[in-house]
Amino acid sequence: MDDREIPLTLGGLKKLEEELEERRTVRRREIAERIKQAIEFGDLSENSEYEDAKREQGFNEGRIIELEKMLSKVRLIDENSSNGKVVLGSTVTIENLKEKKTYQFTIVGSAEANPGQNKISNQSPVGKALLGKTVGSEVEVVVPAGLLHYRIVSIDSCHKN
Repeated sequence: MDDREIPLTLGGLKKLEEELEERRTVRRREIAERIKQAIEFGDLSENSEYEDAKREQGFNEGRIIELEKMLSKVRLIDENSSNGKVVLGSTVTIENLKEKKTYQFTIVGSAEANPGQNKISNQSPVGKALLGKTVGSEVEVVVPAGLLHYRIVSIDSCHKN
């Protein structure tokens, strides 16, 4: 991980803080209990339960370190500073001009991106193309499948989540 700031919405920040707290308290306790039970089985050299629990412990501790580093670099997105333009934190409704279908995305930092929840990264092709644009703007987006043409239908600066 590099030293760049990590832009997050308030909702994204809360989720990372909750995950960190869960891993520090609940997960650590659960893994410690699994290790304790596995040790009670005896010979550790051929104890797969012990090995699995130790691997999980290593993963959990690594994720805790990663989350702590991320949280130390957070730049909270000012979701009300859009001035009518697409900014980080904006929820944007766009229309695919060829298909005449509309889509809605929230533009977030890459640490918070989750396409399944319609949260796309500001570094993605669509995210990059939309940033700084206003309602009515038409954008072209180069994607692996070709060139897409969108028109911005609406911009909501109130992030929901």
